[in-house]
Amino acid sequence: MAEIPLPPKINASLLRQAQRAFESALGADKVFFEELDRISYQDAFAVDDAAHLPSGAIAPTSVEEVQAVMRIANQYGIPLWPIARGKNLGYGGTAPELSGSVVLDMSRMKKIEFDEQMGTVVVEPGVGFYDLYDYIQQNNLPYWLSTPGNSWGSVMGNALDRGVGYTPYGEHTKKICGMEVVLPEGDVVRTGMGAFAGAPTWQAYQFGFGPSWDQMFVQSNFGVVTKMGLWLMPEPESLMGMDVEFDSPEDLKAMVDTIGPLRREGILRQNPSIGNWLRAAAVLTTRQEWTDKPGALGDDVISAIRKRFNIGWWGVSLRLYGREDVNKASYKILEKAINDISPMSIKPTTWVKGQPMEYTGWTGTPMTFPMQNVNWYGGRGGHIGFSPILPQDGDAALAQFKRTYDRYNEWGMDYQGSFAFGERHLTNVNAMIFDKDNPEMMGKIDPFFRTLVADAADNGYGEYRTHLDYMDLVAKTYDYNNNAMRRLNEKVKDALDPNGILAPGKSGIWPRKLRGEREA
Repeated sequence: MAEIPLPPKINASLLRQAQRAFESALGADKVFFEELDRISYQDAFAVDDAAHLPSGAIAPTSVEEVQAVMRIANQYGIPLWPIARGKNLGYGGTAPELSGSVVLDMSRMKKIEFDEQMGTVVVEPGVGFYDLYDYIQQNNLPYWLSTPGNSWGSVMGNALDRGVGYTPYGEHTKKICGMEVVLPEGDVVRTGMGAFAGAPTWQAYQFGFGPSWDQMFVQSNFGVVTKMGLWLMPEPESLMGMDVEFDSPEDLKAMVDTIGPLRREGILRQNPSIGNWLRAAAVLTTRQEWTDKPGALGDDVISAIRKRFNIGWWGVSLRLYGREDVNKASYKILEKAINDISPMSIKPTTWVKGQPMEYTGWTGTPMTFPMQNVNWYGGRGGHIGFSPILPQDGDAALAQFKRTYDRYNEWGMDYQGSFAFGERHLTNVNAMIFDKDNPEMMGKIDPFFRTLVADAADNGYGEYRTHLDYMDLVAKTYDYNNNAMRRLNEKVKDALDPNGILAPGKSGIWPRKLRGEREA
């Protein structure tokens, strides 16, 4: 392994002293500074394996140990990079933004506290979606999770990075209610009603009294969240819906303009995601089964793949949740609206409580099979995501698709894209799948990504989250009033973290002493 560069003003002697202090405070079995440890915490999907290298890792098991870690890091000036379970693959995984940082691995903190009456849960960072799902099943609790497409990560970590799922509770960050946070200098604060000692309403009311801080700890480096409250969806009486395929790329406009009003009206309460043919096919087959030609796939190959799997150019799954009578009435509205735009196929689905359930993301079941898409090209597969926010408008979506699709063809990459609905917005998720054993392909990824960021910025669109490599680049595109938001973030950063030890560079937020590390 190459020598790991240390940040400015940190030397190997200070790092060794900090390591001994960590071992004294936590025990040697929670401190990891061997070469294999450092390799284990690198980004498995890194575009550049020489970037974002950790010096080591520590794994506390309690809030008191997190406080002790903070005090030691401040004493020796050691930057920390908190992770929950480190499964945010495609965005950096376990690796830190600033090389030389020590990973604060909280995957061993796994407590679950469930309020069955209110349908709320308090989780620690290490609680994964499978952990919480098993807890609900084992205790026969009448609630459903909302799970992301790859569900092996942290419930808390996903919500803190604004991850999404498939049910009506799919905008996970909106379901946060109350946090316990260790601030950079070691103080512990509880947000919302948790600021009232002993309040029984910590997970019932999101705001408390005075400024509301929960969202300030989302995608930031202002504190380490050690507990988080979340609202869960009561198990519905019934589920109805349809899986719909459309034949032409141009159908995207009609799909957005039809589904969007149903979402805004509340007929659809979940967050549908329109995905292209490769999103479906990449988990069923690999590229080498179809061609060995370089460059983006031609229409002939795309047509052959679609024919074998009987899939459209675009597909979308639409679901209705709640009382059966209400769903039946809503389904008639949904069915007419979709038929009016001439789909290629409609496959209805129904479920009533007591019947066998389909174990999918639509029923809050954790899953990992979508990660199969990284095997598309063969070799050591990986991906990163480019995901700008768009208005919920068919013309805007189609124009964004055509721009992006042209760029994929220009750069010789196969296009996997989707348009996920919020209540008022679309998230255009574009996956750049790659083979890490293909040097020519890997050489394209960085300039290709930067081209997409520039294209989107030219049209007024910014990403909602991004890979470590591009946090400064994306933060820079949020440029209103000379990047006033970045300046505000840095004022808060310097006030809460005067020594600049917590996650330097996260979301483009750098502490004063390390702002020279920012990408120009």
